[in-house]
Amino acid sequence: MWRFDSVRLCAVILMLELFVTIVKAIEVYTPQELIVENGTRARLPCTFKSTEMVSSTTAVTWIFKPEGRGRHVSFFYYTAGRDFNLNVVPFKDRVSWAGDLNKKDASIYIKNMQFQDNGTYLCDVKNPIDIDATIIGEIQLKVVERGNLPPSKAGIVAGIVIGVILGLLLLIAIIVFVIYKKKYSKKHYSGCSTTESLMSPVKQAPRKLPSDAEGLVNSVPVGSHQGPIIYAQLDHSGGKQSSQIIKSDSVVYADLRKS
Repeated sequence: MWRFDSVRLCAVILMLELFVTIVKAIEVYTPQELIVENGTRARLPCTFKSTEMVSSTTAVTWIFKPEGRGRHVSFFYYTAGRDFNLNVVPFKDRVSWAGDLNKKDASIYIKNMQFQDNGTYLCDVKNPIDIDATIIGEIQLKVVERGNLPPSKAGIVAGIVIGVILGLLLLIAIIVFVIYKKKYSKKHYSGCSTTESLMSPVKQAPRKLPSDAEGLVNSVPVGSHQGPIIYAQLDHSGGKQSSQIIKSDSVVYADLRKS
C-alpha cells in the first residue's frame, strides 16, 4: 500500500513538471534599449515564440514602469483582433497597434514621445496553454532632443562596410591604372636604348664648299658614282700673292702656275 502511494505520488510530480514545462514554453523578444527623439512617433518592437498556434485567446499586454520608484501601469491591451487603449495618463490617445499576431509580432506605436515617457516598457504575451513566458520582453526607452539621436549600431556597421568596399575599389582602380600605363608606355616607346645611342655614329653637318666649287658640285648628276674631284686653281698673276691656296679636307686642289 505504501509503495503504491509512492509510485502514484511520483507520477503526479512528473505530470506537474511536464505541465509546468509546457505552459512556460512561450518566449518574448524585444530590444534591450531604444532611443527616440522628442515629439516623434516611436515603434516599440516585440515578437514572441510559442509552441501553440495563435488563436482568438492570444493576448498582448504592454506595461510601463517609470523611472525612479513609480508603480507599474498597464496602458495597452490587444486580443481577438481588437486593441484596447486603456487611456492611462500619460498615454491617453497616443498608443496604437503595430503588430500582427499571425506573424508573432506584438509591436505598438506611441506618438508624440515626451521626456516623461522615459522608463521601462514590458511586453507580456499570453497564448493558452502557454501562459507564462520564460523570456520577458523588456525595453529601456530614452527620449532625447531632436537632432541628438545617436547613430544606430546597424548604421555604424553599414558605414564601415561601405567605406571598406569603396577603399578596395579605389585600390583596385589605382593598380589597374598603373599596370595599364606601364604596358601602354612600353608599347608606344619609339626611342633607342643607351647602348644604341653610344654606338650609333655621330652625323656631322656638311662643310660648305668654296664658291668656285659649288657650281661644279651642283653640276654632277645625283646618281653618279665617282672618286674625289680634283680642282685646279690657275694663277695668271705670275706673282707670289697666290702662294697660299685655300684647301678643304674633302677637295683636292692642284696648284698650277703660269710660267
